[in-house]
Amino acid sequence: MNRCKTILMMTLLAAVFFLAAGRQVKAAPDDVIQEGVTADGIDLSGMTQEQAQQAVSAYVESLRQVPVSLQSRDGASVSVTAGELGITWKNTGLVQEAAALGRKGNVVVRYKAMKDLKNKGANFPIELDFDREAIAQAVTERCSQFNAEAVDAHLKRENGGFVVEPGQTGYVVDEAASTDAVYNYLTQAWNREQGSVELVMAVDEPQGKAEDLEKVKDVLGTFTTSYTTSGASRSQNVANGCSLINGATIYPGEAFSTYDAVKPFSAENGYEMAGSYLNGKVVDSIGGGICQVSTTLYNAVLRAELEVTERHNHSMIVTYVDPSADAAIAESSGKDFVFVNNTEYPIYIEGYTQNKKITFTIYGVETRPKNRTVTYESEVLEKQVPEQDNIVADPSQPVGVISVSSAHIGYKARLWKVVREDGVEVSREQVNSSSYRMSPRTATVGTATADPNVSSMMDAAIASSSIDQVKSTIANIQAAQAAAAALTQEQLEAIAAAQAAAAQAALDAAAGN
Repeated sequence: MNRCKTILMMTLLAAVFFLAAGRQVKAAPDDVIQEGVTADGIDLSGMTQEQAQQAVSAYVESLRQVPVSLQSRDGASVSVTAGELGITWKNTGLVQEAAALGRKGNVVVRYKAMKDLKNKGANFPIELDFDREAIAQAVTERCSQFNAEAVDAHLKRENGGFVVEPGQTGYVVDEAASTDAVYNYLTQAWNREQGSVELVMAVDEPQGKAEDLEKVKDVLGTFTTSYTTSGASRSQNVANGCSLINGATIYPGEAFSTYDAVKPFSAENGYEMAGSYLNGKVVDSIGGGICQVSTTLYNAVLRAELEVTERHNHSMIVTYVDPSADAAIAESSGKDFVFVNNTEYPIYIEGYTQNKKITFTIYGVETRPKNRTVTYESEVLEKQVPEQDNIVADPSQPVGVISVSSAHIGYKARLWKVVREDGVEVSREQVNSSSYRMSPRTATVGTATADPNVSSMMDAAIASSSIDQVKSTIANIQAAQAAAAALTQEQLEAIAAAQAAAAQAALDAAAGN
């Protein structure tokens, strides 16, 4: 009996709720959001789902222009917008949930939802997200200006001695940690108004202790080469490259890149146009002659017995050191000369030029036995001498114009490191091997002329494959042209006939050879 009463009461209560709810809900279409529904304060009442979607999207779009300040430790900052940091609307299902409010569940649930809406409304939070890659890009590109890298303690040479200059602590933006900090701020603490977040700065400690630097006094290796035959531009390049290396302090285990030290090859960095090797030819390029700098340093490094990790020989032989004792650097081919300070103490590089000679001296702490000496010997394995000249006709230039580049002998060679103790050889080790391209003496010869006899003479001279013969022919042509100015017409005709006969004889001789 009691059970029947309970069932009856529940049925009546449900009916009451149903009638009451029917009076509250029946007027609203299924797609229209109920009164009292908001999204972070945006009133969605009476909107369709499409209208509500547009309203929230417009709000999120407006946030793209809100500035956020990224601050360094010293108070400096850069301003970026939320849009640049990749703002997006995360919980896009919000509108669908808002539209379903008061329409899902049994009659009791719907009735309660409607009563709550009437009494206190319902607010759906708009959740935002941000693109970590966009944040990382902003930190990397916009905040690198805050980096103040440490200045290592270093040596300075004055009046024949050394002065220790102390280092300075630096601070560098920790890009990964700063990206996390900005993302966490935007997703957890940002009030969607102009704000700021502090970047994470890592301490960059300087290298070097005064007591270690003060020990650097000994000459570990020194070498000098001459550039007395160089012109003004090449001499300037050698002196400039030397000055850019001079004064370098290198710590134990630290690598030194010669290319990094002397780049860029530009007029702004002190370089001029001068001859350099390219694909087996001598061409003018800005910075021509810089390889004499790297070669001289290479030989000083060898004598200091530092660890060479990258070295390349030239494409053709150079004259200022023995075969296999050179070290080329080239921006176009990625060649560099790199070595590592494999000693237990700092080293100092002194470089200077004087009387068209370049010298590098490496100072450090000498730990090698006094009775031990190191020398280097070049061994030529193969030699290729050009057998004939190479002559190139240039019809764009008049007869008489000639440009000659010298020949280069081809070599295969290797360099030996010889160690002696008390004057007695104790070891012999191959340091490197090198191959140098052979290049014949080459002349570019002008052939433009309106005189068929002169043209024939030049053709015959070029066919001889002898630059000396070409020069002699040009001299004869020029002498004849000078003399012709004072001759009669009859004499000119006789000379022309003789030149034609000589040209034919030269062609016959060339054909016979």
